[in-house]
Amino acid sequence: MEEIATGYGLIEGPVWDASQGLYFSDVINGGVFLLNQSDKISEVIPKRRGVGGMALHAAGGLVVGGRDIAYVSLTEGTSHTFLDQAAADNATGFNDLTTDRHGRVYVGSLAFKVFAKEPPAPGNLYMIDLDGSTKKISDGIMLTNGLGFSPDGSRLYHSDARGQVVRVYNVSDDGTLSPWQEFTSLGADGVADGLKVASDGSVWVADAHGGRVAVHNEDGSHREDIEVPLPMVTSLCFGGSDLRDLYIVTGSRGGPRENCGTVFCMRVDIPGLPLTPAQVAF
Repeated sequence: MEEIATGYGLIEGPVWDASQGLYFSDVINGGVFLLNQSDKISEVIPKRRGVGGMALHAAGGLVVGGRDIAYVSLTEGTSHTFLDQAAADNATGFNDLTTDRHGRVYVGSLAFKVFAKEPPAPGNLYMIDLDGSTKKISDGIMLTNGLGFSPDGSRLYHSDARGQVVRVYNVSDDGTLSPWQEFTSLGADGVADGLKVASDGSVWVADAHGGRVAVHNEDGSHREDIEVPLPMVTSLCFGGSDLRDLYIVTGSRGGPRENCGTVFCMRVDIPGLPLTPAQVAF
């Protein structure tokens, strides 16, 4: 495992772009950054804080979370809001997100201010459809985190960090979901954060308290742990030309100093799944 970049407060939302490199955010200090394929880092969206999830958009920019869900152009500096707090029940903001094979966006809302240490309250899961309309498709998520679809698109996995569970839903043709069931848990001390699904259907979950990525088989059974040098493992994504470069990102909590959030990278045997850019109209 190689250290690629460090010196950030809380890294989140890693997204691989085959033509550009790795995008990631710093939730605490603000900004969205690009680590290009020469390992040079530039800030592509300045200052924006609280970005817990991102996705590529077919128009060329990024869909980013935080106080709202918005498309941001990386060339023109313009933006368009897809979902804001007023349109989501009791939302204080939005966390991680993903896209399905059609380019719809799935995102979880927060119902309390996490960093203000407010008492937790349940948020919801929303689907932003291709025409820009939004629909609440699940609820009762105590702290929404990573989202990822199975290789055939028939199942959606969803981390609930405060619920100590990774949910799984069956997905209908119109993108709506069945009632959730428990897929797996990271144990009494585990905190399921970001997740990604590999090409063999395995589900790779960042443990925000455990210094690891926990890999689970399609049936929910535990396959292996990937140990990470820092304890606050927040998210991950697959990248590289063959999607076998595993990028793992961390926060600073429990580390040796303030602002020690780090991007790590290692080669893995199983490639990840390519993620469809968002196709939501604006």
